[in-house]
Amino acid sequence: MRIVALGDSLTAGYGVLSQEAFPDRLEAALKKRGYDVDIVNAGVSGDTVADGLARLDWALADGADGVIVELGANDMLRGHDPALVRESLEELMSRLGETGAPVLLTGMRAAPNLGTDYAARFDPIFPDLAKKHGALLYPFFLDGVAGDTSLNQADGMHPNAAGVEIIVDHILPSVEALIERIKSKA
Repeated sequence: MRIVALGDSLTAGYGVLSQEAFPDRLEAALKKRGYDVDIVNAGVSGDTVADGLARLDWALADGADGVIVELGANDMLRGHDPALVRESLEELMSRLGETGAPVLLTGMRAAPNLGTDYAARFDPIFPDLAKKHGALLYPFFLDGVAGDTSLNQADGMHPNAAGVEIIVDHILPSVEALIERIKSKA
């Protein structure tokens, strides 16, 4: 089974060794649970949702039984208009729907310094589009890690190896649900 993790630096593994990056650690955790799965690292540091959309065909060139989408953090950090983020993610989810591969969409939350208005427009994008496209939703990719200095690198934004392990531990049930969807399509 081949699952493509399409994302930004949080997927790519910015600041950690490649074997400590989210895709590698997720694959190891799944194999430990008996799954025969390859998690493909299609993360590119700095990518926005629009960037992920632009390279979607490349990311899926070798095929995918399922896709984990982890994008949106850079849009938020750059203060991109949530309406444009929604538009790009809508197109990305539509294109993924055309492939027939089940999708796990991971959410992102607006940083508090962007204000309540921005958060009210940004935060609902992920649950809204997961519901609309029948995708699984993991509400917040950095759950249990964001804001914890012991789990992040010095920049305060990227998880360290211990933080990646927390992310994997938290998201594992959602990825197992994705695997069940993939199996049910076979």
